[in-house]
Amino acid sequence: MLTSLVTPYTDTRAGDLAWALGREPLPALASRELELGGATVQLRLLGASHQVLLEEAGRSCSETVACMPGSSTPLPLGVSKRIGEWEYEFAARVETLSPGSFAGRAQELLALVSDHPNGLAGSFPGAPHAFTALLAQRHAGQVHWRTWHSYPQEGRLVSTRTRVGARSLEAAPPVVAASPSARTVIPAVPRGPQRSAMA
Repeated sequence: MLTSLVTPYTDTRAGDLAWALGREPLPALASRELELGGATVQLRLLGASHQVLLEEAGRSCSETVACMPGSSTPLPLGVSKRIGEWEYEFAARVETLSPGSFAGRAQELLALVSDHPNGLAGSFPGAPHAFTALLAQRHAGQVHWRTWHSYPQEGRLVSTRTRVGARSLEAAPPVVAASPSARTVIPAVPRGPQRSAMA
């Protein structure tokens, strides 16, 4: 599902993104609710950022990746923690691409998410290749989602990968076959133009 966000694209930076768990629902420019095997997942576009709300069997999880003034938690490369009976794993990756590569990658990701039955993507009018996209799925009793945030003025693409649920010994297939697998590390995303070292 692709939607045009009725808001101008502001000059945000990848380095301004912060991560938070447990935040209340924030005003969304677009949202989509999915039912995935007994779990309710709400994908929410907050402009150049996102929020995912998960509810299942009386349990809930809220993930926010956004430019949040005053936040003390910059976007980490990796997080692994328990939320009640669930295990939560988060990984982020920042790529710096050439203009040509950036345009091609943006078109590829928008096409992928727009055509996916569990996807939501938002583009910004008048800002070529500026978009935010989310895609969710369920596998082996766990809920997984991927997100992409583009910053064409910097040539940077931020992607995140999240898994929530009881521990499973069965590995989940990637949403995008070409996407690299993430490993959990703790440092924050660098503020400069360097690429992350995530494998």
